[in-house]
Amino acid sequence: MGELIGTWIGALLTLCIFSFLYRDNPFFRFAESLFAGVSLGYYVGIVAVNTLAPNLFQPLFGNFGENWDLLIPLLLGINLYTRFIPSIAWLARLSLAAYIAYYVGINMVQKLQGEVVPQIGSTILHPIGGSLTPVDNLIMIVGVLSVLIYFYFSIEHKAAVGVVSRVGIWFLMLGFGAAFGYTVMARVSLLIGRMNYLFIDTVRVTSQHLS
Repeated sequence: MGELIGTWIGALLTLCIFSFLYRDNPFFRFAESLFAGVSLGYYVGIVAVNTLAPNLFQPLFGNFGENWDLLIPLLLGINLYTRFIPSIAWLARLSLAAYIAYYVGINMVQKLQGEVVPQIGSTILHPIGGSLTPVDNLIMIVGVLSVLIYFYFSIEHKAAVGVVSRVGIWFLMLGFGAAFGYTVMARVSLLIGRMNYLFIDTVRVTSQHLS
């Protein structure tokens, strides 16, 4: 019975979300608010159990003498909530500045080592050698160079530079189109999953409990 109730609740909430296709209505706003609230509550619980407890509270209060330095991130985190007190709201900027500066520094190195450098290495190809065919290598080289020239604004895009930059625009449009198509396919896949849930899973579970 519990499976049947849960399945029908999921089906009704799905229909409430789909009702937005007609127009904004109370059913959609209820399902949207419920989804946001449940998602936030689940996220807070996951962070508290998997992040704060093992990385902050247990090391700090379990062995304070060795991990007293964890008081600094704890106080910085608590300080963020001073933004809800108008008279001292400016203090939250200190924690926010430290948070942004730390993650910008960490992510910059990670992006360079994990994405930028490997991508640069992948575009340094021999025109007729390597793992790809000569045609693929040539397309890669022309695409990379033309796109770079398109974003090079120190010289006016005229004559040969203008021609190459226009080729770069074509490569950019092809890349954006492929990315957009992939995004649409992913959303259609989600839609198919919801339709299967409504017309297959719901009917199957209902028929099993009624039979």
